[in-house]
Amino acid sequence: MTDPVVYSTDPNWKPKQIEPVRISFQKGHKGSGMTIIDRLQMHPQGKEDLLREFKKRLGVGGCVKLGQLELQGDHREFVEAELKAKGYKVRRIGS
Repeated sequence: MTDPVVYSTDPNWKPKQIEPVRISFQKGHKGSGMTIIDRLQMHPQGKEDLLREFKKRLGVGGCVKLGQLELQGDHREFVEAELKAKGYKVRRIGS
């Protein structure tokens, strides 16, 4: 029996999703807050590509920090729908 693959350098490889991707909204001390996408099991380059796609479609800024995707503004509905369409289990944290 072979061990399951845990990490791959292939940007299109998707590992088995053990726990759902978490989507939350954090209001900062100024600005409109950030949508945080956490626990996304994906190659780091895949995260950059996904973030670039979201930023372009939403017309907002964002970045990847410590493996989390951050988008400016409250875009939880959009992100949830897109990730579910890509086959991820999603859980919204907070209201």
